[in-house]
Amino acid sequence: MTDGMLALTPAPVRWTPGDDSWTPTGALTVRAPEALLPAARRWARDTTAAFGPDVALTVTDEPQPDVAFAFGEGIRPGGYVLDIEPAGVTVTVADLSGAHSAVQSLRQLAGPQAFRTAAIAERPLSIGTGRIEDHPRFGWRGVHLDVSRHFMPAREVIRFIDNAAAHHFNVFHFHLTDDQGWRMPIDRYPELTEVGAWRPRTQVGNAYVDPEFEERPHGGRYSKDELREIVAHARSRGVTVMPEIDVPGHVEAAIAAYPQLSSTGEPGSVLTTWGISRDVLNPSYESLEFFKHVLDEVVEIFDSPFIGIGGDEVPTGAWRKNPDIIAHAESLGLASVTDLHGWFLGQLATYLESHDRRAVVWDEGLSEHLPRSAAVTSWRGIEAGAIAIKGGHDAVMAPEQVLYLDHRASDHPEEPIPVGFVRTVEDVLAFDPLPPEVIAAHPELDAVEHADVMVPFPGDRPVAADGEQGALLGAQAQVWTEHLDNPRRVDYATWPRLAAFAEAAWSPHMDRTPGSDASLAFMERLKKHLTVLDGLGIEYRPLDGPHPWQTRPGIETTTRDFDAEMAAAGWTGAGGWHEDDDGEGYTASI
Repeated sequence: MTDGMLALTPAPVRWTPGDDSWTPTGALTVRAPEALLPAARRWARDTTAAFGPDVALTVTDEPQPDVAFAFGEGIRPGGYVLDIEPAGVTVTVADLSGAHSAVQSLRQLAGPQAFRTAAIAERPLSIGTGRIEDHPRFGWRGVHLDVSRHFMPAREVIRFIDNAAAHHFNVFHFHLTDDQGWRMPIDRYPELTEVGAWRPRTQVGNAYVDPEFEERPHGGRYSKDELREIVAHARSRGVTVMPEIDVPGHVEAAIAAYPQLSSTGEPGSVLTTWGISRDVLNPSYESLEFFKHVLDEVVEIFDSPFIGIGGDEVPTGAWRKNPDIIAHAESLGLASVTDLHGWFLGQLATYLESHDRRAVVWDEGLSEHLPRSAAVTSWRGIEAGAIAIKGGHDAVMAPEQVLYLDHRASDHPEEPIPVGFVRTVEDVLAFDPLPPEVIAAHPELDAVEHADVMVPFPGDRPVAADGEQGALLGAQAQVWTEHLDNPRRVDYATWPRLAAFAEAAWSPHMDRTPGSDASLAFMERLKKHLTVLDGLGIEYRPLDGPHPWQTRPGIETTTRDFDAEMAAAGWTGAGGWHEDDDGEGYTASI
């Protein structure tokens, strides 16, 4: 096995090594059918940048090209076959998605230099011969980035997408709005960014009593051209950008800009603390029209078949106290004012159907009002996702118990701003979207868990008909940025745990629990793969704990106990907002 093969992450389904290498010299030729040119073009650009050779692309029958892309029979959606011989490379795929993944595997096989942006003379392009047969376990292999709590410039977002794409991720969930900032310009409502994109100071740590603040304004917004650039660049890497506009909770930034959206009728401000805001959107017809107009501009920029509309952590105390909102619920024939939560999301999801798009909601948004086309992201645990699938909705598993990468990576005493659960690299690697406890409660999902068949993405699966189960689309890791205030901190929290999740989401189902053969083998391979992260310029967390400059001493935090919460709530989850009878109950989820 070559050095590149030793580092290849996620691991391929099958690898048959040769005993030679492909070491081309001089200019290279690449042949690809027109439908596969986007992937071939990306490989050509990356290879020229990293190793220096001129690369010529052609769609004609170029005799004996150095690299040939072709469609083939018997290859699963998203999969590929790489045949690497001394004379050249053949990439055989079923679709463009598989070609993009093949390209990234070729880059990893060429070693860390393949991810650098300038050639180093003594490091020529060389890949060991052999044959790789590979395909993904899931069609939705997602990673989420929150730019609302701390803004990330467009170039850093593009770098984040590039790093994810290098590990076969194909969905980028772009969290653009929240209580602490609104990042997407809406021409019809300019104050969403003129007012809502900025806050005067920022909480440091997550103390609930007497929080500390950094007394420095924070903010940022993207231009529409920057958003178009992000979408186009991601597409060139085989990644779909799914934007999220979060309603009817987490809307303090929007209320600060347009106070008529408030449920309390009181002037609002962009939130400077973390947690869950009690002021949520007034779920009126006027607010509904406002956000339909917002979504009109969102779908102009983002070509994703899925659009996130939030739905998480919605306190209803303000609704219960507002006579107009109570009357609105009664006029709709709803059993309770709290049902306005589901009604509002259902109305927006139905509106997105008119744009030929499908809504995605966090699991609190699952209700009888939600059209079957809407998919559910199960974050508080896994139980809600299982219920969604049984009810005919497609689901993405994203449980905070495993896949919230802003949570602390260890109990190391110098872990920077340690919050949430301890989730190690091995814990993330062991992620199972339908663990035995959930299957025991929902035995009809056993076939979903163990089926060696992928649900294609994007949008290739029709919406489930009445009486049919939905699909397990895949899984997604989340990077929330309350405590990640710059790209270096994002790198530290995300990597190398995201490499472990890449393996769990791509490679075949197997036992990867800590201490298992698969887990031990991955950890050995990861040591070599860290050189690929170096080539990508990622300032990752060392396996044995933070570098001195990665620490953040002296910041008060509240952490969570994984074992205690699992004992109390299991895969239903104890996080999020839990109301009592007057809508004032609260459970912290940070």
